[in-house]
Amino acid sequence: MSGAGTAPLSAALHAALAAASEDRIIYDLAGIGARYTSLTEELPGVAVRFAMKACPVDEVLAHLAAQGAGFDAASPNEIAQALRTGVPVGRIHYGNTVKSDRNIAEAYRLGVRDFATDSLEDVAAIATAAPGARVFCRLATSGEGALWGLSQKFGCSDTDAVRVLAAARAAGLTPAGLSVHVGSQQMTTEAWQDAFERIEGVLVALQRLGIHPDHVNLGGGLPALGYLDRRGNPLDPPLDKMFAVIREGVQRLREVSASALDFVMEPGRHLVADQGAIKAHVSRLSSRQQLNGERQHWLYLSCGKFNGLYEMDELQYRLVFPAHLDAEYVPAVVAGPTCDSDDAYAHEHSRVQVPRTVGSGDPVWILSSGAYATSYTTQGFNGFDPLPYTWLPDTPETAGERRGAGATLR
Repeated sequence: MSGAGTAPLSAALHAALAAASEDRIIYDLAGIGARYTSLTEELPGVAVRFAMKACPVDEVLAHLAAQGAGFDAASPNEIAQALRTGVPVGRIHYGNTVKSDRNIAEAYRLGVRDFATDSLEDVAAIATAAPGARVFCRLATSGEGALWGLSQKFGCSDTDAVRVLAAARAAGLTPAGLSVHVGSQQMTTEAWQDAFERIEGVLVALQRLGIHPDHVNLGGGLPALGYLDRRGNPLDPPLDKMFAVIREGVQRLREVSASALDFVMEPGRHLVADQGAIKAHVSRLSSRQQLNGERQHWLYLSCGKFNGLYEMDELQYRLVFPAHLDAEYVPAVVAGPTCDSDDAYAHEHSRVQVPRTVGSGDPVWILSSGAYATSYTTQGFNGFDPLPYTWLPDTPETAGERRGAGATLR
């Protein structure tokens, strides 16, 4: 399961894009369920806690909960949303190491007992606001090999992790486990190997103190398969090799642990990115001479960084122009509709091949855009509303549409 060819557009999603008359995000629930099933088959015995931030869409969450998934929540609001799916509260993990005393108390009131942490100060707050809770200490990682490294804001050193879990035990909390995150859209197996080596070393150090965690949280980082890099080349994550490394690492940790270990993962984009697509339209294809004398094509779309494609700084999405499949193509900078110069594909404005004959109003399909499209969106920047979304269920009778409901960028 490696290579860009492993993220085909499903027949159902293709039909929905072709039928859509207005801009929208479309999610294929059956495809999301199939990706979830595939993941659980590749990593048997590893529980899935979906990272809600990747797609906080009620219908997606309910579908995953019905499949058996739990949730990685980052705030009391996300916890409350997860509970509305009917998922048992024991399958909800408060995975944010950044939380106020009030956040902790509210999560505890809602029934959550599993908390991520990475500092002595946070442990003290959890002990006060969530007595008896289970804590997971997050190890810092380098983030090398990932599109988004996540290496600064979260996690602590191996030495600190031992101190944190020892302090948790002394404060009456349960030092339940260790967690890592190898970085979002991780592209290497080495990152996973390094993470398992780190976890093993900390487990051994904890056991010397008589601390025996019962869980390891492997975090997120599993990649989507349909992205292009900033220069337009297909990203080709070695997913099969990653799964093999993870299986070997899980087995190794079970061998070195003095007590039984359970494992969880927190995939986000891996489950939803390739199962969602945006139907947008062309605003204009223009040609302008730049200050250096170069003539440059610019393709302006109705959807950009601030209303669905926030991650366009680090990657490119595959674009399909269904009305111009056999047209002559020209290189163009692709940009969104807002009056903001950041609303364009980054890396010195990478060029994308687009039909020379494309015109205002022509449809464009933006593939593998199911992750973060609803959550990373502004609420009306420049007057452009968040996109509505539609979901494709297992049965047509339950299909529906909702207006865009994403978190406001601050």
